[in-house]
Amino acid sequence: MRAPAPDHYENFPVASILMPARLRRATRVIYWFARSADDIADEGDAPAGQRLAALEDYREQLRRIERNETPHGELFTALAEVIVQHELPMQPFYDLLDAFTQDVSKQRYETFAEVMEYCKKSANPVGRLMLALYGEHDERNIARADAICSALQWINFLQDIAIDYDKQRIYMPQADLRRYHISERQIARRDAGGMWTAFMLAQIERGRKLLQAGAPLGKALKGRAGLEMRMIIAGGALILEQLHRSHGDVFSQRPKLQPRDWLIMIYRAIRAR
Repeated sequence: MRAPAPDHYENFPVASILMPARLRRATRVIYWFARSADDIADEGDAPAGQRLAALEDYREQLRRIERNETPHGELFTALAEVIVQHELPMQPFYDLLDAFTQDVSKQRYETFAEVMEYCKKSANPVGRLMLALYGEHDERNIARADAICSALQWINFLQDIAIDYDKQRIYMPQADLRRYHISERQIARRDAGGMWTAFMLAQIERGRKLLQAGAPLGKALKGRAGLEMRMIIAGGALILEQLHRSHGDVFSQRPKLQPRDWLIMIYRAIRAR
């Protein structure tokens, strides 16, 4: 069985050719789990109760795997095989489901620290699972991976301010919006006027510092794992550069990696060895 290829736009490689072949299937299955659960929370027009019930069924399948019982469905059959084969921890999978459940019921965040608490469950578990696959999950590497994953999640929030607003969510801290005199009506209008640029430059700097804090992981991991990590870091940096050049106007110039950017990422990843 082979997990379906990702059909969502992603800034960064998912099970790319840089990854050792023995880990690609596991990575795709993990992505399949995370993306399908995220889609339950995000996609379509199902009522909240139905979404929460579907996510609870995902939890039950994880519990079946923990009890060494046969889970239901192709996804969880594949996931059980991957978890056993690579001795993966279960908690990151539960954490992801907690984040997606939170997406159904929580649409605003008061402070940046509160957003980072969300990222601990929505993003950091993926990095921890990847380190477990690589067998490189010591405390220092985990801390660096957490910083990178939170940075990438934050960068995605910056890219998708308008998209998230259309889903009735604002991940930008409410305290910061008030500080820069930005109302939700301004976001609704796709208005980059007033203090929007100053607001966005402050948020871009937060992403840069997070990415910088985790960057040593790219050198700590050896071989293909290190090269792919350095590419991911380079991709995050490129998005931040695009955000900065546009003065944070994500309404008219949403950043997106282009084919030429991948060449830059490869060059920077090799140079950063």
